[in-house]
This record gives sequence, structure tokens and C-alpha cells, in this order.
Amino acid sequence: MSGTGRGRPPLIADKRSAKKATAAKPRKTKATRKKPAQRVRSRNPFVWLFRALVRLVWGIGWRVTAIATMLIGGAVIFYAATLPPITNLLDGRARGSVTMLDRTGQVFAWRGEQFGGQITAQTVSPFLKNAIIATEDRRFYDHFGLSPRGIASAVRINLSEGRGPLSGHGGSTITQQTAKLLCLGSPFDPAAGLTEAEYETDCRRGTLTRKLKEAVYSMAMELRYSKDDILTIYLNRAYLGAGSRGFEAAAQRYFGRSANELLPSEAAMLAGLLVAPTRYAPTANLQRSRDRANLIIGLMENQNILTADEARFARDNPAELSEAAEARAGGYFADWVMDQGPAFLTEDTTEDVVIRTTFDQNIQNSAEEALQWVFDNKVRQGSEAQAAIVVMSADGAVRAMVGGRKFRGIAGQFNRAIQAKRQTGSAFKPFVYGAALDLGYSPNDTVTDAPLCMDVPGSGQWCPSNYTRDYKGLVTLTEALAQSLNIPAVKVFDRVGREAVVKIASDFGIESDLAVGPALALGTSESTLLEMTGAYAGILNGGSSVSPYGLVELSLKGDSDPLLAQEGGIGERVITEKAARDLTYMMSEVITRGTGTRARLADRPSAGKTGTTQAARDAWFIGFTADYVAGIWMGYDDNTPLSGVTGGGLPAEIWRETMTRVHEGLPVRDLPMTSPGPAPPIATEQRPRRGATSGSDNTVERVILNVLNEIFGN
Repeated sequence: MSGTGRGRPPLIADKRSAKKATAAKPRKTKATRKKPAQRVRSRNPFVWLFRALVRLVWGIGWRVTAIATMLIGGAVIFYAATLPPITNLLDGRARGSVTMLDRTGQVFAWRGEQFGGQITAQTVSPFLKNAIIATEDRRFYDHFGLSPRGIASAVRINLSEGRGPLSGHGGSTITQQTAKLLCLGSPFDPAAGLTEAEYETDCRRGTLTRKLKEAVYSMAMELRYSKDDILTIYLNRAYLGAGSRGFEAAAQRYFGRSANELLPSEAAMLAGLLVAPTRYAPTANLQRSRDRANLIIGLMENQNILTADEARFARDNPAELSEAAEARAGGYFADWVMDQGPAFLTEDTTEDVVIRTTFDQNIQNSAEEALQWVFDNKVRQGSEAQAAIVVMSADGAVRAMVGGRKFRGIAGQFNRAIQAKRQTGSAFKPFVYGAALDLGYSPNDTVTDAPLCMDVPGSGQWCPSNYTRDYKGLVTLTEALAQSLNIPAVKVFDRVGREAVVKIASDFGIESDLAVGPALALGTSESTLLEMTGAYAGILNGGSSVSPYGLVELSLKGDSDPLLAQEGGIGERVITEKAARDLTYMMSEVITRGTGTRARLADRPSAGKTGTTQAARDAWFIGFTADYVAGIWMGYDDNTPLSGVTGGGLPAEIWRETMTRVHEGLPVRDLPMTSPGPAPPIATEQRPRRGATSGSDNTVERVILNVLNEIFGN
């Protein structure tokens, strides 16, 4: 092949088709390929270190968070699995309660922690349910047991008020409050060494560890129970003052109705107690409780729970206490009754006990009103003098008891009717004359009221005198008692025998130590007002002893058969019925024409005796009608002498005001007494000591005594 010399021929790849050759694209060279821009690493070491720390913290943080979440979740699930049915959590009391009924079966007092019975969030008054949620946790149905917003707000408030972040406001939800009420599932155990008060204080501790446990327990409750279940536990366990545990007990205690029937004003008042039950209890300060309720009503209105008209009506018609709560009657009486029953069924009961008593609320009110009226109208303003009243029936059934002025309805105050032992003064003299009458003396027998001195072994000569410092000469026993003459009482005491007087006083119920010296005739020994009133009841009932009582029946709540029962307090005969009737006549003369005229009742006969101790440290008036016996004591707790007061003065007036009110509407009945006949009197000084048989009234003895009287003269 020859060349032409015009250049080289085109090069064609072997076995490559023309089609492929024409479709081939030129390959890009490295020089034409774009590379991503490289990040320029900062050369600042601080920035590099910060970024490294962030990566480290993030790497550790999410792992720790994951582990903590798993641990908390596991704890929540564990707690939720161990939670019992809600029916086991509704009554959380460690002790029982005592409910007291008056003589008509009406509740008048409570002791211990009252539990009114189980209620639920579905059946309770919607006003109460909404008031609680509006006050305590308005997002209750939206959160998971904790409220981060509420906690943050509480921490901010605490810090702004200068407290620690966990001190003061807690931001607790209703679920958290319920967890506290359940003490995080740890029930009270007396064997653990803590008292119930210490146990509750421990349950309310606000430490960080406790708060964390509370949060876990709250979330467990949310997992285990429904919202209404949690609210039901809260409704039944919350303490609301005055011994009320749960809203049902509080509704019954304050308003005398079920929590299912509460009005908006009542619901607001109960919801307002949650912040401070003792301070805002309506029995402690009704107006303060109402003011708090008005704030709750405002919250309910702002949250559209109440309309403007409903809120206005609630404010214009505030909650009213029930009659029992308003009266707060029977506080002293209730304390006394609690001591009458066995401790394991009263003070220390773990059961709910019902006690039917002899208490009469109308008589109690009469006694309280009478005492207040006399102190308002007859006693100088600011006086700190005290007074006590006991009213009972002739069989010893105590109907009313006032242990002092200004009782506030709480338990445990000093009860002067049963705890104060004071000298009785001349109020003791009926036992002296009762002993004489029981030995056969007559109210018409005479005794000489003249100066007297006696030699008392170990004490020397003793010369008593009358209160008036004068002497009446020859007087009958009736006149001697009516005028409360001291010399005749000492002579009769010595004549009938000191032991006989002591025995009769003791048999009538004077349990205090009775000295056997002659001054006993003038009431130098001490006694309580309850003892003295009970002894006078023995005179009224015809001469038989009585044991004052207030407990009629004691039973467990819900049981029809009582565990204890008392049918009456009358005991054995002490003096004859004739002696009792004669003594009643003599005591009626005390009020008719003696030292007790200021006690005279306008519409019915009565009998009684005044008593004033040395230096007027104590003043007494005890008396009776055919229906009731009432005893009055007045004095100072520190034994300061009364100024211008004797038993025939203010105590007699308190007695009259009390008995006038007590007997309103009752028919007039005659006293069980016998007026002495025209038999010739016998001089007491000439009667033989213990010479007559007890209660003797036979003709032969009377003739002998008349002969002795003629021989020895008057």
C-alpha cells in the first residue's frame, strides 16, 4: 500500500460499533470534578473545650435520664401493683369515736375522731366536689399526679417570701395530698414507738427525699386508680377540725346533714377548712370560717363553677351551724361521761361507740343562760369569779352540768363541778339535822343559841360563833337551820354523835374525807358540787342514797344491743322516809323565811340550803323542787375571798334563775314533806345521845321523851 503523503488515517477501536462510538461521552477529568468545601477547624482552644464538654454532658445526660426514667417507672409500677383496693383506704383512723345522745336521742357531743361513713366522688354534692377542686387543684383531671406548673409557682412564692424552695407552699396536687394522708402506704403502728401525733408529723415532713417518694407514690396512684377513686380517698380521709375525719363526718358535725346534700355556701365552708382545719373550724370562729368560705365562692365563680346569681345567693345566705354545733352544749358533761365508762370503750376506743345519756339540752341551756344573766347583771364587770352548776333528777340522773364560765366547746377543761373540792360551809348542816331527825328528833324540838366553848383534844379550846355575831336564845331546830345558826348546829352535832353524822353524810354520797371534829358541823370538810347535789337528791327521793350518773347505755355503732346499761342511781336507804320529809320541810323554811329567800320561786314550792365558808372563799346554794335538784357553787380558783357574796346572795339568785327557766311549762307539784304537828317540843340539850332508835315514832317512846322534857325543862 502506497501513501499519498497527506497525513495519518483515523484510528478506530477494534470491534466497536459505530453506534456506541457515537454515544460515548467524554470522561470528566479530576480537574473538572467539584469537591465539597472543607470546614475550617477553629484554632480557639476554649471553643474546642466547650464543645467537648457539651458532647460529654449530653452523652452522659441522656444515658442517666434514660436509666432514671426506667428506675422511676419501675418504682411507679411496683407501688401501683402493691396498692390495695380503695375500700381499704377510706377510713384511716387509728382510734375510734364516741357519739353522745341526749335523753331524747339527739346528738349533742362528739369525742375522738368522727368518721361519718364512706362517700364517693360520684355521690357527693357536686358543689362540694367542685369547691375542693377549685380550691386545691383546678387541673386535677388533667395532670398525671404532679403539677410542674404548680411546683414552679410554689417555689417562686417561697423564695420571694424569704423561705427555702420547699418550705411553705408546696404546690401539691390533690393526688399528692392524698399520698400524704396515706403516709405513702405506711399505716400507723403503735408498736413502732411513735404516738399517733408523732406519726402524723412524720408523714407530713417536707424533705427532698420525702418529696421524691411522694412524687413516685402519687404517680403510682394515678396508674392504679381513676381520678374519681383518688378523690374519693381524699374526701374520706381529710381532717376538717372538731374531730371530723372526712367530709361526711364534717357535714354531719357542723350542719347536721350528709355531704351528699350540701349547699354551695356549706360546701365552700368545708373546702375552706382544708388549709387550716383547727383555725377555720366554724365551731371555733364562725365569722372567720364564713370569710374563708366567701373566698372559695369567689374562686368557684371565677372558674365558672357558680353563676353570678348562685355566688351572690351563697354570700347572702352563709352556712349556718346545726343546733348541736351552734350550742356546743354539754362539753363539761361529755367529759364527765367519758370518765364514767371503761377507757377501752371511751378515751382509748378503737371502735365507734354510741353513748345514750341523761343529758337534757334545754336544761343545759337554762343553766348556762341563768349563769350568764347573773354575771352580766349582778356581778361587777371584769370579775374573774367562777361558778359551777349541776342539775339532776331525784334518782341521780344528771341533766345538766356547767363546770365554769366561758367554756369553748373543747374537751379537757377544768370542771369545777366535779374536780374542785371546796369547803361546804353551812350547806353541810342538813346532814347534821338529818341525823337528829333519823334518831327521833322533831323539827319543833328546841336548842339554845348561846355562846359556847368546847375543848378539842389536840387543838385546845374552840369557841364557834354565828355569822351575824349575835345569839337567838331558845330556837327550834327548824329555825336554827332556816337562819343557819352555828351554835345550835354544833350542839346537835355533839348530841346525836359525830360518828352518826359522818355515816349519814358518807351514805348520802359525800366521798371526801370527813374530819370528826366538832367543826365538821359547820362544813369545814371539802366536797365537790356533784357530790353535794347528789346528797341533796337523796333527801328529795325520801332518804335513799343516789349515785349521780350520766351514762344510760353504751353500744357499738350499728349494734342494737348495748354493752353497758344503767337504769338508775338510787341505792340503799340512809334515813327514814319520815326523817327525809321532816328535813325537806325544814329546808323549805330556809327559802320561805331564812337565809335563802332570794332563791324563792314565784310559782312553786322549793327547799334548799345556803353555805358560806370562812372568809367567804366559797359560796353555795343547793336546793330542789319536786322535779329537780340543782347545786350552785361560786368562788375563785385561787381561793381569793369573795367580796360581799354569801350563799344566800348570788348563788341563790343563780339557782332561782336556773330553776325558773328549767321549770317553764312544767306543772306545779308539792314537795314531799310533812309539816310538824303541834306536839310539845323537847329541848335538844336534854335528849339522850343516840338514845332513840332510828326512825322511832312509837307512842311509848314519845311519852318517855315528853316526861324527860317536863323533868328537865326547856
